[in-house]
Amino acid sequence: MQPAWEYGDAVRVTRNVRNDGTYPGVDTGDLLVRRGSVGNVVDVGTFLMDQIIYSVHFLDINRIVGCRAEELIGADEDWLPSRFEAREQVRAAKPLSANAEVLVPVDAIGEVLKVLRADGNVDYHVHFDCQPGRVFAVPESALTASAPTRDESSHA
Repeated sequence: MQPAWEYGDAVRVTRNVRNDGTYPGVDTGDLLVRRGSVGNVVDVGTFLMDQIIYSVHFLDINRIVGCRAEELIGADEDWLPSRFEAREQVRAAKPLSANAEVLVPVDAIGEVLKVLRADGNVDYHVHFDCQPGRVFAVPESALTASAPTRDESSHA
């Protein structure tokens, strides 16, 4: 198990990091670091002897947060911001159809399963409640937030 980054390396967090209850002075579930933020590795450790955890100092908010390797990319790597992330609730902004049949109506509620970034586009794997057991690849332009998030509503 070799670390991908060392002390001082600049890294970018690829998803919102929320307090899981281990960050002192912040309520569980509150946003700690916004996806896309860049910080520097200040320590490398392990969790349960099989996961590398990077302590990353995000200077702009003066916060040190533990991150797993899959949550990080190098600060110089290509980064395409996304409006949504895994586990977020979304609504269909337009009807989604295949073979001239509407499968997902406007305003249908779904959950993002995965963010897909390729060729300068952001798409999502989304499961909609109206189509149990099916997963759709949906472009960002075809989705809207199901409701304002705590972060969006507090910045209005």
